[in-house]
Amino acid sequence: MTRKRGRHVPFAAHPLLRVRLPAYRSQVLMFFVAIGFVALAARAVWLQVFTQDFLQRQGESRYARTLELPASRGKIFDRNGIVLASSLPARAVWASPEDVDATPAQIAQLAKLLQMKEPDLRKRLADNDRTFVYLRRQVEPDIAQKIAALGIPGIHQQREYKRHYPEGETIAHVVGFTNVEDIGQEGVELAKNSVLAGEPGSRRVIRDRLGRIIEDVGATREPHHGSDLALSIDSKIQFLAFDAVRDAVQEHKAKAGAAVVIDVKTGEVLALANWPTYDPNRRDKLTGAQLRNRVLTDTFEPGSTMKPFTAALALELGRVRPETVIDTAPGRMRIGSNTIGDAHPHGLLTVEEVIQKSSNVGTAKMALDMPAQKMWEFYAALGFGQAPRLGFPGAVAGRVRPYRSWKPIEQATMSYGHGMSVSLLQLARAYSVFARDGELVPLSMFRADGRVQGEQVIKPQTARAVRRMLELAAGPGGTAPRAQIAGYRVAGKTGTAHKQEGGRYVKKYISSFVGFAPVSDPRVVVAVMLDEPSAGKYYGGVVAAPIFARITGDSLRALRIPPDAPLAQVVLPAEPVKESM
Repeated sequence: MTRKRGRHVPFAAHPLLRVRLPAYRSQVLMFFVAIGFVALAARAVWLQVFTQDFLQRQGESRYARTLELPASRGKIFDRNGIVLASSLPARAVWASPEDVDATPAQIAQLAKLLQMKEPDLRKRLADNDRTFVYLRRQVEPDIAQKIAALGIPGIHQQREYKRHYPEGETIAHVVGFTNVEDIGQEGVELAKNSVLAGEPGSRRVIRDRLGRIIEDVGATREPHHGSDLALSIDSKIQFLAFDAVRDAVQEHKAKAGAAVVIDVKTGEVLALANWPTYDPNRRDKLTGAQLRNRVLTDTFEPGSTMKPFTAALALELGRVRPETVIDTAPGRMRIGSNTIGDAHPHGLLTVEEVIQKSSNVGTAKMALDMPAQKMWEFYAALGFGQAPRLGFPGAVAGRVRPYRSWKPIEQATMSYGHGMSVSLLQLARAYSVFARDGELVPLSMFRADGRVQGEQVIKPQTARAVRRMLELAAGPGGTAPRAQIAGYRVAGKTGTAHKQEGGRYVKKYISSFVGFAPVSDPRVVVAVMLDEPSAGKYYGGVVAAPIFARITGDSLRALRIPPDAPLAQVVLPAEPVKESM
């Protein structure tokens, strides 16, 4: 049998392998390929044209940093150039948690150097969602060096400043302090923050993945350092006043105490002391009582320290003369349904003796002989009821009610300092009227040169007449013989006032004394106050007057003011005259 030779058939043409595809399939495929290329082209255009700046910023954020160059805060000096506040170099320690690579031993050492608990440090370093976290601010340079020596990747440092207060608690309420961002929080640091702070600069750099600076890029803006300030405070007098207030608070077991010393010639505040106080270099356990600048922020009823102003107004209006006799018998006076009285009945007293003996009855009779409007206007002219323009935070206005609402009993009691409130600074400033022959001097916390012009409030002869009365009040026959100073003539007035709680007077007292010296040519006005003395004595002449004598005597000697009286030993009476409250 003969095999037939068949035709040759291509393999791809075999019927089993033949695939019949629709003609449009290749067209659809090519369409989607074209769409893909268009999308890629559009994306490329979008990335390289429209979002170029954004992507560049994102890229730079991985390696570029703008470092702040801190400005050094200005120094604060006292009037003699002694540094009260300055900025010292310090370091801020921070971390980039995602880059930190440390052994357990390194973490333990780092926590010890940062004065942190190890679990707290680990918690901060475990926050990988953050690229920057502060571990501690204002680290001392020697500690910072030890931290750097650990060589932990991801742990970095930057330069900053730490505020230092050489005088510590002595002058804390004047200078104040700054926070960790070097922004003023209290005192002069707050009041003059814009002057002291300056303006920080900046520097653009590139860092590697370990945080090391490998290149400077961009422009550098130099920091502008803050300006220095010279205060009116005399550090020596400040220390003397602070020491006296602290000792008096402890001796009399008082709740608090305060004192202020003012230069009569210039209105400069030479000292402003408070107790309790705080150390501005260590503020971890601060309380509200420590922070209160009581000279400026606390108000109280001034009590008998207001009596000289009543006498001054009566003299100014021609109602009385220093030798005018007032009948204070029998030591009590009825006004409507109310009765006021003296600590002791005195009978007939001249106006000078009314102030010397601190008679409520005599003072009230002078007040009721004058229009209420005149009294209110005089108080306003003296600055009562108005916040002192001192440029210092926290100064309060006190309270003097409008005269239209005064009843006769209120006019009488306000004449000797009840029913109104003042700050110690307001009271000290008002007494400058008697020390400056009728001029009310503007006050300043910053150094001034030469005598400052005041505002004439009363006639010079009126001021000199009251000055004589105040010298008698501080003498052997007055309520404050303990205010005397060997070698200097002293003038001043005591104040003892009940405190109010819940709208009622209670048996708690504020003892005060305000005066000036030397009487022949007054140089300083000194006001002191003790809040709630509880060691058995509370009269201003017994509690506050000795503080005044100590501060004033020390201040006059520090200022080298020549004596204007014999340097004989001051002889005190067995029992001073008790003032009426």
